[in-house]
Amino acid sequence: MAEPDPPSMTSQRPYLLRALYEWVVDNGMTPHLLVDARSPGVRVPAHAVKDGQVVLNIADRAVGHMRMDNDGIRFSARFGGVSQNVVVPMAAVIAIYARETGQGLALPMDAAAATPAPMPEVPATSPATADVAADAPPPEDAPEPPKRGNHLRVVK
Repeated sequence: MAEPDPPSMTSQRPYLLRALYEWVVDNGMTPHLLVDARSPGVRVPAHAVKDGQVVLNIADRAVGHMRMDNDGIRFSARFGGVSQNVVVPMAAVIAIYARETGQGLALPMDAAAATPAPMPEVPATSPATADVAADAPPPEDAPEPPKRGNHLRVVK
């Protein structure tokens, strides 16, 4: 006699995403999402996409009316001074991380999902980061700010 199939469960992705978002915010860091902009249903400004991906700053100060549910993430944000609605289906989220440290998590693919894109190295500041926050870095063509003095970094 064959064993019965285990009961099917909902995706763990939205739960992991919400938990990591809360962890990043609770530690005073800026949460960023790495998104596969080619996934069906993704709605982000085309100029923010680089190599088929976009990094979005989802800090409270950078977005308005954010809703994160089991289907995806929706919010409004300013891109180049223009407010736009952003839609990111849960399956399009590749990773969530803290901008300041790069710590975070590449979300696992669901069993029914297609073959995942290779996970890129995500630097603490990415050139594909959408300019959605007041404290976002200046565009690449902006003059370079003056150099600051040396700083110490704790290495564990």
